[in-house]
Amino acid sequence: MSPAEQSQRKRSTRNGWLLSAPALTLLFLAASGPLLIVLVYSFLTPGQYGNVIWDFSFDGWIGILYTRDIFDGTMNLADAHLTIFWRSVKLSLMTTALTFALGFPTAWFIATRPPAQRAMWLFLITIPFWTNLLIRTFAINEVIRNEGLMNTVLTGIGLISEPIRLINTDTAVFIGMAYVYLPLMVLPLFAAIDRFDMKLLEAGYDLYASRLQVLRHVIMPIVKPGIVAGSILVFVPSLGAYVTPRVLGGGKNMMIGNFIELQFGQGRNWPLGAALSMALLLIVMAALLVYVRASTKGSNPHG
Repeated sequence: MSPAEQSQRKRSTRNGWLLSAPALTLLFLAASGPLLIVLVYSFLTPGQYGNVIWDFSFDGWIGILYTRDIFDGTMNLADAHLTIFWRSVKLSLMTTALTFALGFPTAWFIATRPPAQRAMWLFLITIPFWTNLLIRTFAINEVIRNEGLMNTVLTGIGLISEPIRLINTDTAVFIGMAYVYLPLMVLPLFAAIDRFDMKLLEAGYDLYASRLQVLRHVIMPIVKPGIVAGSILVFVPSLGAYVTPRVLGGGKNMMIGNFIELQFGQGRNWPLGAALSMALLLIVMAALLVYVRASTKGSNPHG
């Protein structure tokens, strides 16, 4: 390459960076900047009435797993914190499993409809996104509460003698999150199934494979990227859910998102809230790394 061409390439690269500088600056200020502030706060000392004292401390991170006794200063395992983390992970995994169990046959049904009908079915799936999350959560609350639609119908037809008490329980949060995030599972699954070559099913049956064997060895490996994508799209927002656990779970069935809000509000322990936020971010990043790795394997024809 001649010196003139090298100079021209350097000039083009410099101009490209200059043109993208405003967008990169905005991205840093709007995304990375707040995360950096939260990271710094996690290593500071909590103030007496909220905010932080600019003294370096690991108490925020230690407080995730341990609590300090207010009388003698001894450290004890934070059972309540671990319970909240376990509840969050458990409910997120259960929500992901239920949405997959409901979403896969739904996506398969839509993908196997005539092309002229698929748009209508996808339109029906996306209708809930037109409504605010809070309104959808209150809607499911009206269905499952003690005097709600479900209990009224079941009592009216004589299947139950007294209302089924679901509200303010983990089960209510589980049902609510599955209802809210189900479309996020259906859409990636539909995209994967829509590209599936149905002739492979005939080939599997011609080789005397059973329906279960065709599902396990033909369908699942091919639509695996859609399964992983849908699982991540459901698991990540479920893990950090705030509105649904707050409305359906009450104050005693909080998840990580509610616990973080509590530290920045009534708890007045901003470093602990910041450390919890960063811990949640690390969990989400780990889940995304699993997604990237699984997607890479799924796209490898020799994998």
